[in-house]
Amino acid sequence: MTSPRRGALWGNRDFLRLWAGESVSQLGAQVTQLALPLAAVYQLHATSTQLGLLNAASYAPFLGATLFIGVWVDRRRRRPLMVSANLGRALLVGSVPLCAVLGVLHIGYLYLAALAIGVLTVLFDVSYQSYLPSLVDREHLVEGNSKMSVTTSVAQIGGPGLAGLLIGWLTAPVALLVNCLSYLVSVAGLASIRRQEPRPEQPAVRTSTARSIAEGLRMVLGNASIRAIALQAGTYNFCWMSLQTVFVLYAARQLGMSPGTIGLVLGVGAVGSLLGAVGAGPLKDRLGLGRAVMVELALCCCAPALVPLAPVTGPLPYVLYTAAFALCGLGSTMSTIHAVSLRQVITPDHLLGRVNAGCRFIAWGPLPLGALAGGSLGDAVGLRATLWATSACFLLALLWVAFSPVPRMKDFPAPLPLPQDAPEPDPTPQT
Repeated sequence: MTSPRRGALWGNRDFLRLWAGESVSQLGAQVTQLALPLAAVYQLHATSTQLGLLNAASYAPFLGATLFIGVWVDRRRRRPLMVSANLGRALLVGSVPLCAVLGVLHIGYLYLAALAIGVLTVLFDVSYQSYLPSLVDREHLVEGNSKMSVTTSVAQIGGPGLAGLLIGWLTAPVALLVNCLSYLVSVAGLASIRRQEPRPEQPAVRTSTARSIAEGLRMVLGNASIRAIALQAGTYNFCWMSLQTVFVLYAARQLGMSPGTIGLVLGVGAVGSLLGAVGAGPLKDRLGLGRAVMVELALCCCAPALVPLAPVTGPLPYVLYTAAFALCGLGSTMSTIHAVSLRQVITPDHLLGRVNAGCRFIAWGPLPLGALAGGSLGDAVGLRATLWATSACFLLALLWVAFSPVPRMKDFPAPLPLPQDAPEPDPTPQT
């Protein structure tokens, strides 16, 4: 694959419509991420256990529904699924302030709303990653994924502050209306895209859901490159949730940091992510794909060691904590852009939904497990010792890719051929 012209997507109006709508949607989602639990706290006086269940409900679909959604995405056009997902999220998010105004808001309803929003988020994310290759040329996938990552990073930087202002001004339930409107803006952007999405090719013989899931997982686990980046992401996310869980307790209890200072230190990672989103393409052009990925992973997998290395007094800890989270954001964002682009390039289109879902299942499923492991280990051996153990485990994520074919890649390879035992796609589109 030849090096593409940088900035070519600025002339792609359909991509810009998708990007603009998703930018607004991402910013609104940051409001919901803070407003939903605060609605439970202030309006319903939720306990810590109830807040834990609320957060678990948001992540549960990544473990339970992802693989089935991947099959569904491969059998349908992706853009209508994205429109439906955002319409559903707008309805669910908007129902919370309505229930609050009517005086019928209940913690049980928030559990159900969070679970349903999580399912629709999985549907949107899997559909989006499978839809982008049909909207932009494959040589521009890195640029497209980079621009979408810029949006996510900017939303993570400015979203919490906006959320705090809106919640203080409007109350948490009413602030959720902002996210409801943002999803509708995203729907309008998706609906205005003019490029026709081709119907997905259908096999001559329709396979069962179980076999379809198995085909996607076989592609994920059977291809050394895809398998390595999926296992790397799962290991990294497990360690990341452990680090975040323990660091908050460590900073508050042993270092005496205020909540605002803790949030500021953690938020620096989003600034690193923004820089990573901008720099991913140029770094690949300079070093080649494989070397760039290894440099990126070295940054985000080695940087966490700065946290337990930092002393407990003086200004130096704040410098090291800031550097650790900034480098984590920088490296993880660049490596994610290249990993997702690599997966999109080499996966046959009719398997993209299932492969993206399988990778999301492996990568995001460990998130709640990492939080539980970090908390349990912190109680058992102490917070600082747990930070050391977590930092060491980050290196395992680096090893998954180091011993795979990825470091030897100079550029993106050609798409993979169909497995020999897979049924040939029906050349006649399904009506």
